[in-house]
Amino acid sequence: MQQSNLAKMIIEQIYTGCLAHGAYYIESNGEAAIIDPLREVEPYIKKATENNAVIKYIFETHFHADFVSGHLDLRKKTGAAIVYGPDAACQFDCISAVDNQEFKLGEITIRVLHTPGHTMESSCFLLIDETGKEKALFSGDTLFIGDVGRPDLAQKVKAELTEDMLAGLLYDSLRNKIMPLANDIIVYPAHGAGSACGKNMSKETTDTLGNQKKVNYALRQDMTREEFKEAVLTGLVAPPSYFPLNVLMNIQGYDSIDTVLQRGKHALSPNAFEAAAEETDAIVIDTRDPQLFAKAFIPNSVNIGIDGNFATWVGTLITDIKHKILLVTEEGREEEAITRLARVGYDFCIGYLEGGFNAWQNAGKQVDCIKSVTVNELADKMAQNNIHIIDVRKKSEYDSEHILEAVNAPLDFMNDSMTKVNKNETAYIHCAGGYRSMIFISILKARGFNNLTDVKGGFKAIKESNQFRITDYVCPSTML
Repeated sequence: MQQSNLAKMIIEQIYTGCLAHGAYYIESNGEAAIIDPLREVEPYIKKATENNAVIKYIFETHFHADFVSGHLDLRKKTGAAIVYGPDAACQFDCISAVDNQEFKLGEITIRVLHTPGHTMESSCFLLIDETGKEKALFSGDTLFIGDVGRPDLAQKVKAELTEDMLAGLLYDSLRNKIMPLANDIIVYPAHGAGSACGKNMSKETTDTLGNQKKVNYALRQDMTREEFKEAVLTGLVAPPSYFPLNVLMNIQGYDSIDTVLQRGKHALSPNAFEAAAEETDAIVIDTRDPQLFAKAFIPNSVNIGIDGNFATWVGTLITDIKHKILLVTEEGREEEAITRLARVGYDFCIGYLEGGFNAWQNAGKQVDCIKSVTVNELADKMAQNNIHIIDVRKKSEYDSEHILEAVNAPLDFMNDSMTKVNKNETAYIHCAGGYRSMIFISILKARGFNNLTDVKGGFKAIKESNQFRITDYVCPSTML
């Protein structure tokens, strides 16, 4: 969370690492606005209440693909107006602003800059202080720190849009609307490193526009339109399957987060949990630490640890956004897990295991486990036999450097990757550190693959051990 106080106004960045997402709280003279709110809206309301401010506007930079916005719940609870840029075809009451339209917030002004390219309605919001000075740019997914928004998502919703067309529009938007702005303007993007909305974003979450003009590859002054298209389109891979579904939820509406929480916060005894899993065909997601999961877990459950990119991986791997979900969590983290599922539109959690996994064990229920080896044990096995090593990192990570003998089977594309695994042969699975490999193994184990062994510590431990033949390092052009 970052906060700036600029003479009678507050700008607060509320950053959520799980989604690499930045929402913004802006306040001036008792009036507040929220930009790109997450699904759970109580933190924004609490902030305004504490400051004796009224939330007047909810500004949306575009129809988000990587999360479900909290705009509808926030409007219902505060009466604030929802503002999108031009061409926003909302299926609810909203303001679809015209280009350069201005909105007063206390003593400051928010100006809409229509910047199509990431999507057609994509817009940035330029903050102008009480003296008339342009101070901050809330750039959404148009401009990131070190990158720009990918121009291939809107076509998943509107087939007539092509990535080439969108890339051209993005080029024009950046050069006509953003690059002419003053260098001292602070850029506040909607995402940072880890988001799939761009391909190579910085870990920094703010910067001056002037510095971005110097270091951001997409803002090079002498870049031609064709050079820009090639640069932004190179390195893109297919987005997660939940992206277009989230867009539709943001356009059409959704259940209140309160309803989702009420449905999900249903404590189930081990017997009731077992019956629910059998009778509803629900997916059992175990959110515990991967190494803890490996020691003992409910058969056929899938491990997606809550302390990693939990929501993103759920969205990537579960194609049906309405599939029923049962949760195994550490005690006290049930609501957190349900909320994080809801952030990406998985609203149909139907309950959780009361008392956590310990309750399941204490009830004498059947458990399963996953074999693991250390990197030293893996090196010994390699010295003795030809063994199968499967690297489940992203293709970009694998291309950058990998064990010479390893086969790449990215977790991101699970259905294709599982075809590279022989059910009847032992395979040693690793990712970067152990989070994704456990997801991969747990999914395949639920599908009858019983000869998979996890490599503790992943590629980091493999490389640090100096016991393996590693390809020469190549700097990746994309993080997707």
